Amino acid sequence: MTILPFHFTSETLMHRLRILIMSLLPLCATAQSAYDLGKPFGFATRSSRTDNAAVYEITGGGAYTYPVTGVSDVVTLTSNGGDMKASIEEAVRNHLVVILDGAKGDFLLSSKIELEGLADKTIIGVNGAHLVTQWHITKEMTDALNAAGVPGMSTSGGGGTMTNGKKIREQAEFNTRQILINLTGDQKESYRKAGALAMSSCRNCIIRNIRFSGPGSIDIGGSDLLTLSHCTNIWVDHCDFTDGMDGNFDIGQASDFITVSWCTFRYTARSYMHQNTNLVGSNDREPQGRLNITFANNIWGENCRARMPMGRDGKIHMLNNYYDCKGNATACINPRIHSEFLIEGNYFGQGVKKVFSQNSAEAWVWSADNVISEPSVKTPESSGTVTVPYDYTVIDARLVPGELTKHAGATLFGK
Repeated sequence: MTILPFHFTSETLMHRLRILIMSLLPLCATAQSAYDLGKPFGFATRSSRTDNAAVYEITGGGAYTYPVTGVSDVVTLTSNGGDMKASIEEAVRNHLVVILDGAKGDFLLSSKIELEGLADKTIIGVNGAHLVTQWHITKEMTDALNAAGVPGMSTSGGGGTMTNGKKIREQAEFNTRQILINLTGDQKESYRKAGALAMSSCRNCIIRNIRFSGPGSIDIGGSDLLTLSHCTNIWVDHCDFTDGMDGNFDIGQASDFITVSWCTFRYTARSYMHQNTNLVGSNDREPQGRLNITFANNIWGENCRARMPMGRDGKIHMLNNYYDCKGNATACINPRIHSEFLIEGNYFGQGVKKVFSQNSAEAWVWSADNVISEPSVKTPESSGTVTVPYDYTVIDARLVPGELTKHAGATLFGK
């Protein structure tokens, strides 16, 4: 019997190739770095800043991977094309695990979702889940601000009383807010709530694989994309934060035992000024002994100008982060009053000339395994001793840019 060879036409080959590629996409999307533990670690898994035995089992709503198994109380949301604030808030309040499925488009938010007093919750994004503020800075606004000379104004004094009766102590903020009131006619300044999530007095919560996009940074004392106040044992993992109004992600008001891992922070041309991305500690009067936070495997990228993070009072572990924020205005890592910083295996890229500055910090350790690309930048000296109550591995900092560029951000569970 003669066996004839099977021939593919070019069209058949392309069709089969497309099928093969599509079948491999989910595998590519879920591929994680070999250095990614894929589970909670760091301070989120502890209940003491010094005792290694004081372990906290952070479970969220009982799941932190997708598909969700072993949990019956799960709800999945898709976008309806309109304001999703109420739907998301209701889902998180009433269910243990909330899946935000981006298959039908962005989740638009008229204002930030305020969640108070919740416990044991998980929010997971799949298929490119994207929380987006409906309000954003326009060219008309920035043109008016530029015409008034706002970028050259003081950010520490010289304010006044606005037409809505609010007294503002800083010249730049006063003029910015008054100009926006004049343009919008909104004396209540409702746009200052253009953020994503504001969590207060929450515990044992997990947020993974979500893209957050704000209106653009602007100096009006507005909302962050994500804010934690009085929260404990929170794990925020594999999220993207872009163009937060006041900050991208701030942690304060006595929050404690937080891990931020494999996230990205950046600003686009939409942002006007005040690109201060991450604040730890709301003010100099934070109660001491709290704000124990792990920042591991995160990227601070384009147009991040300051606060990466700036921290007060807490014990903060900076582990294997990548600073790709060329031309930043002030120091990337900025320990302040009563804080302790342990800084290990971080990589500071080309053009990052301001890496570290402290002001009244309690102690800071700058490990020899950090890499500073700019030869003109002096290696910071350590002061005191800082330890953390958990085991961890430091990646060779030279590998950090490649691993994080490929795997940090909302790269899990399908695009």
